[in-house]
Amino acid sequence: MSQHPQKSVSKNIAMITMLAGCSAALVTMAGASPISPSGPGGAQELPEEITLTGIVRDFRERSVEGGHPDFERQPSGGFGQYIGMVADYLDDEGKPVFNSTGLKLGSQWRDANNQNIIPSKDYIASREGDQAGYLRTNSGALTTTGNFRQWFRDTQGVNVSKQLDLTLVRQPGSNVYTFDDKSSEEYANTGGFFPINGDLFGNSAGNNKNFHFTFELQTQFIYERDAGLNFKFIGDDDVWVFIDGHLVIDIGGVHSAVTQTIDLDRLEWLEDGRSYNLSFFFAERHRTQSNFRIETTLKLRNVELPPTAALYD
Repeated sequence: MSQHPQKSVSKNIAMITMLAGCSAALVTMAGASPISPSGPGGAQELPEEITLTGIVRDFRERSVEGGHPDFERQPSGGFGQYIGMVADYLDDEGKPVFNSTGLKLGSQWRDANNQNIIPSKDYIASREGDQAGYLRTNSGALTTTGNFRQWFRDTQGVNVSKQLDLTLVRQPGSNVYTFDDKSSEEYANTGGFFPINGDLFGNSAGNNKNFHFTFELQTQFIYERDAGLNFKFIGDDDVWVFIDGHLVIDIGGVHSAVTQTIDLDRLEWLEDGRSYNLSFFFAERHRTQSNFRIETTLKLRNVELPPTAALYD
């Protein structure tokens, strides 16, 4: 039996209204998603993993023949975090510059969320709620300018190097990428971040781990203003992070795991939509731990690496 024309039209209108309502509900649900945007299309289009390639350099500890004076050495001011060991800007080769033997941290600088931040810099904007820490007079976290220069440069007879991959994994429902030695399949059974056990110069004397090495990452990212971009490191020993050649994380010294964070919107010279370099420098200098965790909302990508050194004759 055919339907009455007016009833048919009414049913069609009702169906359209219902579908529109469902579409609106879906849009509302999407808007309530915990996923934060990061680049065109939001986090839905972000890769699940980002693999970065850096350079690891192996050193012998100072007590053995050919050993480096800065490795397996207690700072003359005692173990702890030291500030000011490197200059605020990278040199022309993109490497950290020796500034001093450092000053021992007495109390952390913190933001309004109680996160550790770098002590005040004229190129990093302050925020309401920032709390100042203080430095002690203790120093001696490094030996000399010349010795420090070798940390992140291939130096014949002093270090040997190879490329090392680091895979950051996106956390479910977010734009946060992490690498954590404690959850990484590769490092879960090594008892920490020990990427060259049994490799290059080999393990430290009387041990099944290689404790004395540096690691360098050269990366790029696209800056998005007001997108909540940040970079956090948790670990030991020395860590320095530079953005656009400016020091933004300063965790020098020989110490247990320490954390520090940089909110990129504090770097007010960064221009929205432009690409910038993030340079990362790490040193493991002393037994008995090596902790390493990166947490970031930056979509990092590799910069071309220089060649690495083979074992020398």
